[in-house]
Amino acid sequence: MTLDQLEIFLAVAQHMHITRAADALYITQSSVSAVIQNLEQKYGVKLFHRIGRRIEITQAGMLLQVEAQKILNAVALCERGLRELNNLQQGELRLGTSQTIGNYWLPYFISKFKRQYSGIRINCTLGNTQQISTGTVKGLFDLGFVEGEFEPSLRDCLEQRVVGGDRLAVVVGKSHPWFERQSVELSELSKTVWVMREKGSGTRQRFEKALQDSGVELAELTAILEMSTGEMVKAAVESGVGVAAISELMVNKELQLGTIREISIIDFADITRQFVLLKHRERFSTRVSQVFEQILLTS
Repeated sequence: MTLDQLEIFLAVAQHMHITRAADALYITQSSVSAVIQNLEQKYGVKLFHRIGRRIEITQAGMLLQVEAQKILNAVALCERGLRELNNLQQGELRLGTSQTIGNYWLPYFISKFKRQYSGIRINCTLGNTQQISTGTVKGLFDLGFVEGEFEPSLRDCLEQRVVGGDRLAVVVGKSHPWFERQSVELSELSKTVWVMREKGSGTRQRFEKALQDSGVELAELTAILEMSTGEMVKAAVESGVGVAAISELMVNKELQLGTIREISIIDFADITRQFVLLKHRERFSTRVSQVFEQILLTS
């Protein structure tokens, strides 16, 4: 069984179509069919059912699909490791980060890394806490960065290290009735409308926890909008839509310009949170990721 055969088999399993797999690999349909037939004959199993003009993967095919992907992933990691031996002159670093960290905190460290290792390509993916933690477990990212809690089922797979932090500010725009006020009572939180981040966001998780600690249930608040990015939340608040809890890093400029204002909530503690670095406990740690992690910890 060769790597080429595994790649062809996986393409057929992905597309569930011989011709589409051939097109994706830039080889002939007959070559793809020959590989599948060869594997089936050699091991005495059926990998796909032929049903009319379509195919369905068999139980044996599903087993091979899982194991073949593991093999090709291991080969890809081996190739990356070999390329990195050349004094970090080339290679790739795959980062997964929640949006606040990726947009406002991490760029400084990426720039510092690139100044020292300009030949390393950095692939940075933004998502919410749940997406990044799950992606790190699956091996999509060498390092993940989150500021929220993630599924307990993932914790055994991931090492966690605090590398930074920030605080959430409760802010309003100029047209909001609270704009001219310095503070509000806890009881007033339910008397206005709110703009929230989506479920799974670390920002939302931390705000919900702060509310609970202060004896306020999230259900008591009237949320008229749920946004998938902090930038969207900021824009909505700045236009006067409602109140939001948002990273101080994200609104520093607007606070200085006076287009939004932070409101103090009486008997409500500062909403601080930690930025957490995630990495898989068992997956191969590339030299590139080790160097980047060292820069984080020593800057």
